[in-house]
This record gives sequence, structure tokens and C-alpha cells, in this order.
Amino acid sequence: MFKRKPGAAGDGFARILANTGWLLGGKGVGAVLSLAYLAIVTRTLGVADFGRFALVLSAAQVIKTLVSFDSWQIVVRYGQPHLAAGNGDALNRVLRFCILIDLASAVAGGAIAAAILLFFGDMLDVGPGMALQVWIFCMVMMVTIRSSPTGVLRLFDRFDSAALAETMVPVGRMIGAVLALVFAPGITGFLIAWGAAELLCAISYWYLALKVGRGRIGHWRAGRALDAPRENPGIVGFLTATNLQTSLASIGQQVAVLIVGGFVGPAGAGLYRLANQLANSLTKISSLLSRSIFVELSRTSTHGTEALGALFRRTNRLALAAGAVIILLIVAIGHPLLGLIAGREFLPAYPLLLMLGIAACIDLIGVSYRPLLMATDRAGLSLRITFVSTLLLLGLQAALLPLYGTKGAAMANIVAALAGFALMGLASRRAVGA
Repeated sequence: MFKRKPGAAGDGFARILANTGWLLGGKGVGAVLSLAYLAIVTRTLGVADFGRFALVLSAAQVIKTLVSFDSWQIVVRYGQPHLAAGNGDALNRVLRFCILIDLASAVAGGAIAAAILLFFGDMLDVGPGMALQVWIFCMVMMVTIRSSPTGVLRLFDRFDSAALAETMVPVGRMIGAVLALVFAPGITGFLIAWGAAELLCAISYWYLALKVGRGRIGHWRAGRALDAPRENPGIVGFLTATNLQTSLASIGQQVAVLIVGGFVGPAGAGLYRLANQLANSLTKISSLLSRSIFVELSRTSTHGTEALGALFRRTNRLALAAGAVIILLIVAIGHPLLGLIAGREFLPAYPLLLMLGIAACIDLIGVSYRPLLMATDRAGLSLRITFVSTLLLLGLQAALLPLYGTKGAAMANIVAALAGFALMGLASRRAVGA
């Protein structure tokens, strides 16, 4: 179905398939391991304690998402011209600027985490004795922001190295979950395991990025990092738009768990998070495609609208086929898979898994829309659409949760996904003149 064609669009599509293949290889390992460590955690903690564990993870992820920037997109978008011109020092300043942003994000995240635990610890069901542990876990999440080295690897088309580094999270969690089961079978033990896995992944990313970039990313003392905004017009606006967009897109998913927990308690939040995590695992190809698509659309945009439109249409066909297959998989194996992984007490989460899976597949089918708008300097438009769909999601959840419980929250995801798909699709087709 997807024969390679000559020219920029054909070459770009071939690289998208190859790079996504590398990412899928790493995520395939992660998907298998995630089923195993999820089984260990859910069966060890039970519904209520798993719900508390889920609330802590979601709170940490929300904070990380709010303060972190997708600086890898900055490295790719603004590093490519410097790389093509052989100006390694300018590329290095872009990289150091992104590192400064990541460090500032970590400091801000730590302060926000402390404030949340101080004022809202009771809502998260975090007692005074556990608050310090949760804050340390949040700080680990902050300091392991690894967007900058990810950008280096993607800039040099080393998606294979990125896939290897990414597998350190599931590998670390699997090893940590087993150790926690043996030595500390409680929330604290599993938080330590999850934090150690994040550290292992961050170290791996930086090691591989520095190895790949050796001799090609300039000198670390060449000029000031803060010269990057002056040398790269538009970088601050692009950075702000990507941060807000990523934050809004993720907030709907992570805050949903917190909202559900507030309405129906930790047990309901645990069921919702488990269903959401399984649905996202089955649709992980969406985020993988998005990463490789953005890199290639950024390159192809220099070849004109015709080549860009051709690549865009081919990626859309690929995403449509993948989305259809995954929906069939969820319907066919979702229920037995849920029982196998988590046990019979988690089977009430199946309707949530089905609805959240459908919503995630809608996002998958439109996976090329946001990267296209970002690559064609329409980051502001993409941000406004994301804001509308996220506002719609949170508003519908607030309205439907009191009426239908967790199923109402899942239904809200479907409606918001359809609205975002329609708006992003219209904007993307206008961008390529389709």
C-alpha cells in the first residue's frame, strides 16, 4: 500500500517508516514489560492503594508537563539550518539554551510540587508522613527531563539510539517492581522503583546524545547560551507555543485522573488510570509517529508546498490504517487482557478502556496534523485549537462525572478528541492547500 516514491515526499515517508520502526521496537519491549510490571503493582497494591499510587504519579506528571518544554522540537527546528551550514557553535548555543530552559523547569516544578503537597496533600490522600517521599519523587521527575538530548538524537536521525535509551524506563520499572515486591511491597517501594527508572533513562539519553554529537555540535564554551534567541528569530515564540500546547494536551489526560479521584475516590481513579494507561499502550504508535513526522515535515517544508502536501497525505493514510487496526484489537482482546494483567477486581474498567481507546485512536488518525502546523510556522493556531479541545474536555468531564461517574469522564475524551480532530484537520488542509 505504501510504496516508496522518488523525491522529497517519498524519501521523507521512507524515513518516517524507518524511524517509527526503531521507536516501535523500543516501545514494543516497553509494552511487553509494562504488562508485567502493571500486573505486579495492581495485584500487590489492590484497587484502593493503586488508586493512591496513580494519583501521585498523575500529580507528578501534571507538574512536569506544566513546567517542561518540548525543547527537542527547538533543537530539531532551529538546529537543522546550523547543521546544514556546518555552524556547530551556533547549534551548541541552541542546545545550551534548551538545557537552561530544562533546568529552570526543574526548579519551578520542585516549588510547585512543594506547594501542592502543602496545601492539597489531603485531597491527594497523601499524609504528612508520605509528603516528603512524594516530593522527592516529584523532584526526580523534574531533574530527569530529557528533551534536549532527545533533540540531538533526532536531529542526527539516530532514532535507534533514542529507542534504546527509552527502553530504560520499562526495564528499570520491571526490575524495580520485582525488587519492591520482594523488599518493600507498598506505595513507597514502587515510587522508588519508578524514580530510579527515570534516572536510568535520563543518564542513557545524555550518554548516547553526547556520543552521537561528538565533534558535530560545536564547542560548549562558544559564546553565550542566551545569544540563541537573538541568533534564531522566533525561537522564544515557538518555545512558548510548544510548551503550552504540550501542557494543554497532557493536562486533559493527567488532570482527568485527579478530577475522577476527587469525584469518586482513589478506587475510581485507579480504575480510570489503568484503563487510560492500557489504551495509551495500545495506541503508543500515535506519539511515535508524531515525533518522526515532525522531523520529516520540518525538512520537507523547504521543498515547497507540493512535496509537503504529498508527504502529509501519505502519513494520513498510514495513521488511518493503524487506528482502524488498534480499535479492532481493543474490542477483540481488551477484556481478557485487562483480567489477565490486573485481575478480576479491575474488570469494571473495561468500558473505560474501550472508550478511552477509541478517543486515543481518533488522536492517532490525526497524528500528522499538529506536526504539520508546527513545521509550517502555525504553532499559534495549533495552540489555540489545543486550548479549545482541552477546555471542552475538562468542561465535559465536570458536567458528566456527577451524572455518569468514570464512564462520563471517558465519554468526554471521545467528544473532545473528535472536536480536536475536526479543527486540526481543517487547519492542516488549509496549510497545504488541500
